[in-house]
Amino acid sequence: MILPVVAYGNPILRKVADDITPDYPALEQLIADMWETLYNSNGVGIAAPQINRPIRLFIVDTIQMVESFDDADKRLYPNEKAIKKVFINAHKISFGGELWNYNEGCLSLPKVREDIHRKKHVRLSYLDENFQLHEEEFEGITSRVIQHEYDHIEGKLFIDYLPQLKRRLLRKKLDDISAGKVKTDYKMLFSK
Repeated sequence: MILPVVAYGNPILRKVADDITPDYPALEQLIADMWETLYNSNGVGIAAPQINRPIRLFIVDTIQMVESFDDADKRLYPNEKAIKKVFINAHKISFGGELWNYNEGCLSLPKVREDIHRKKHVRLSYLDENFQLHEEEFEGITSRVIQHEYDHIEGKLFIDYLPQLKRRLLRKKLDDISAGKVKTDYKMLFSK
């Protein structure tokens, strides 16, 4: 089932999400619905708070993105390893490498894209959909997508990395999103 994506302005996007246990109600169906929602909205990742669940769960699929790299992208990211994964109860171990800039967007903030600086590497501990424990390091574009989704379960948004002046310049767009004055190709849940 395709779920509505929570729009900017909803307080759930600012809440630190809770760990879950294997007996979380209908978890398998929720994960399936998240994949369907992600693909319907043409995203590369989505976190549970974005579908109105305050839990530490996100999914990432960078395969199509990496496969569509042009020659310039392949030169910039020669070792990029695409993934399709479920992350449950993820907790950051470390960020590393140099800061690098990339233009990000977010399903909860449609029509807003900004250049954001993030570290090149992230190391996480997380559980997969079978509740098997992993500790893994990711880099490049995949690391960036994971960091973006990880921020969602920490109650952060990519716009939080922008300078104060830039956020003020976005205020009208953000207010319009909160008020439901934005058109998307996917279902959204507005708080007003």
